[in-house]
Amino acid sequence: MKKLSLFILLVALSSISFYACTHKADNPAPANGGNTGGGNTGGGNTGGGNTGGGNTGGGTVIDTSLCFERDILPIFVSNCAKSGCHDAASHEEGFVFTSWQTITSKEFKPWDAEDTELYEKITEHDPDDIMPPPPNAPLTPAQIALIREWINRGAPNTTNCATACDSTRFTYAATIKPMLDTYCKGCHNANVTNAGLSYENHSTTVAAVNSGRFLGAINHQAGYSPMPKGGSKLNDCQIQQIQKWIAAGTPNN
Repeated sequence: MKKLSLFILLVALSSISFYACTHKADNPAPANGGNTGGGNTGGGNTGGGNTGGGNTGGGTVIDTSLCFERDILPIFVSNCAKSGCHDAASHEEGFVFTSWQTITSKEFKPWDAEDTELYEKITEHDPDDIMPPPPNAPLTPAQIALIREWINRGAPNTTNCATACDSTRFTYAATIKPMLDTYCKGCHNANVTNAGLSYENHSTTVAAVNSGRFLGAINHQAGYSPMPKGGSKLNDCQIQQIQKWIAAGTPNN
């Protein structure tokens, strides 16, 4: 009996010892660090790809609502880049207004029209300081507003811009006169009538058309002085608008 009791006691002690020595293994560390929060540090998209500086003078084919080549340069070419003033040969007071590079090269502050010399000149009231100088016609309020807006947008050198030209629209007030104001009036106005032509108003424009030289000039035909002088030829849509207006009888509409 004693031997049986001793045997049972030994078995019980062995079982206790076995379970006391066994335990769960620690969970292994993740082989790749798991998802510690360091995988996406935010450095992949730093915002540096589109800094807004790509359209500040290098030339671009991106169209905008305000285009230097289409809307701004013709104003300077027609009204300022003339012989004796600010063409490449004359460069009066060191200013040349024939391209983006020359217009923005002297006393010019992008983003700040009020502190840009040329803007101060075109808004001057003193006849001794205003540009264009008398007897040239001053820029129109619409032209001044365009130039101000362009400078305050950073004066981008936007080129090859699409036009919103619609050849089915050719009224004098909404289409023809604004076009002539931009491209022609600087050389042909009430005070300066180069070649005896003026595009100051409807009656003088009709007289210029009836002279027989107008269409040949804007089409750059042989034997005619190409117009706009010193600038690019009007695009096909603009020429069609003028031709349709003339074909309709040059109405004052």
